Amino acid sequence: MPRMDSPQPRTPTALVVIPGTGSDADHVTRAFGHAASSLGVELVALEPTPALVDGHRRGLDRAAAGHRSVLVGGVSIGAAIALEWALADTGGRCAGVFAALPAWSGDADSALAAASAQATADSMERDGLDATVTAMAAGSPDWLAAELSRSWRRLHPGVVGQLRDAARYRAPTPEQITGLTVPLALVAAPDDAIHPIEVARTWRDAAPRSGLVEVTLEGWGRDPALLGDSCLDAYTRLSG
Repeated sequence: MPRMDSPQPRTPTALVVIPGTGSDADHVTRAFGHAASSLGVELVALEPTPALVDGHRRGLDRAAAGHRSVLVGGVSIGAAIALEWALADTGGRCAGVFAALPAWSGDADSALAAASAQATADSMERDGLDATVTAMAAGSPDWLAAELSRSWRRLHPGVVGQLRDAARYRAPTPEQITGLTVPLALVAAPDDAIHPIEVARTWRDAAPRSGLVEVTLEGWGRDPALLGDSCLDAYTRLSG
């Protein structure tokens, strides 16, 4: 049987990124801006909307409509929504996925990140924003406390519903990920309990073309751009 050459992929002209739950476009701009600049593509950082998951799906569609081909990515649930969008893309618009700190696969029932989101929403409604921020900061590294304090205060009160929406989200399963037709570039931290390294390794093993860069919590806390740059490193190796 004669060999059929695969069609040449389109060159992406944008990197569309989605923040994690309780975070915002400011954070993913810092996380992925340098990677986008290194690639020479436009960075499109999505802001969370009241309907968190559906809002990001619509945001991906809008951003992709302005480009022939895009890279998509995000942090935590943002990585999962980006991967979901890439799996559903049948028009050749997606050139690859940058997935930072994926939190779970499939149903969120046993995911620590989902339980944390639900508990945070409950606390905000029961105890108020200030008390919830204070409690979070008491048990978090200084850099994480500062980041979440900033974004929660900026997004409140809408963040309560966003947290609940995230806690119900069904992420792509390993079986679904086997159908991914574009490179999956991953970054995760073995010392991050909320985003277990096993999830990233499972995604890597399931995807036909994938690479995982492992970093530390302290490393990406000190420099958010480590997330995007690590994804770029993996993507470059996969695309070479």
